[in-house]
Amino acid sequence: MEQQFDLAVVGAGVVGLAHALAATRLGKRVVVVDRDAQANGASVRNFGFVTVTGQARGAVWRRARRSAQVWNEVAGPAGIEVLQRGLTMVVRRPEAQSVLEAFLETEMAEGCAWREVGDLRDRLPGDGEVLGALTSEIDLRVESRTAIPRLAAWLEAAHGVTFLRGAAVRGVETGRLDTSAGVVRAETIVVCPGDDLVTLFPDHFARAEVTRCKLQMLRLSDPGWRLPAPVMSDLGLVRYLGYADLPQASALRARLEVEQAQHLAHGVHLIVVQSADGSLVVGDSHQYAATPDPFARDDVDALILDEFAKVFGQSPPPVLERWTGTYASAAGHSLVEAPMPRVRLVTVTSGTGTSTAFGLAEDVIAGLYDLPQQGAAA
Repeated sequence: MEQQFDLAVVGAGVVGLAHALAATRLGKRVVVVDRDAQANGASVRNFGFVTVTGQARGAVWRRARRSAQVWNEVAGPAGIEVLQRGLTMVVRRPEAQSVLEAFLETEMAEGCAWREVGDLRDRLPGDGEVLGALTSEIDLRVESRTAIPRLAAWLEAAHGVTFLRGAAVRGVETGRLDTSAGVVRAETIVVCPGDDLVTLFPDHFARAEVTRCKLQMLRLSDPGWRLPAPVMSDLGLVRYLGYADLPQASALRARLEVEQAQHLAHGVHLIVVQSADGSLVVGDSHQYAATPDPFARDDVDALILDEFAKVFGQSPPPVLERWTGTYASAAGHSLVEAPMPRVRLVTVTSGTGTSTAFGLAEDVIAGLYDLPQQGAAA
């Protein structure tokens, strides 16, 4: 029997759930359709790090700020624990310090400060090769493996969102989804397919030159110390565009190309976050291909752990888990298109879904319902 909704969302990852939340806040009746029985893609294979500091200047940074606000609003009601707050962006080279000094002069530095190495004992254990750090208080971290299922369960229980799982969407028309479980009718439709670039609207992905990015991740055993905030290092300053687009980043990149060429070649940078049981989630790397292979390379993991050892001044704890993830990748933050009336195709193409999806979704839903956009407002 056919069902009627105000909004149908294809995809139950963080981007899809963000659109469901934005619509329910407008009083809309929402259904989310997903081919998997549970979240299994990039939304649960990442750090759970809601990174505001360092996001690309302008709309992306503003959407990240809004997304952090929404995470703070929904975490408690949804039973999601915020495990860490802030960021410790350590630097190992004078060129990296110059990048952060320039960053601190921008509007993006709200909530940030510089600390000398002697003032980092409460943020950074060990005795690594560190000159100092930028600290932030506006970022946060959740456990992605549990946060996404709990967010979905809360949307269902508290907001009446219907979930149709194990159902493949075969076709999309204005007002209609054809699925393996039957027809779903909705006035508006948002398709959030993640890195599935061929099932729905493949021509749009091809025109935007969207490919896929594979990353490698590790979980390390409890090191015996605690991190109040996630930790990043120099390599992140040439990847995150809020830093990398600053003129001072060119000197840092030139030095990294000499000293850490293999790290750059494999897209390695360091993020270290800590879970409730004390274990550390550490990553990551970046390999681009239309269909990345599923295999994790030991030499790439070694590059990640090498940077860990330099920052913390100690050997990494034993590895408990290794995994790979993939996400859609293209120039720019996201692909948002209207392939037909009352239908939107939305994919985050920068690996920042957890950090920016709530702000992006509010903008997309506002556009669908002719409301002012807030997440990208000046």
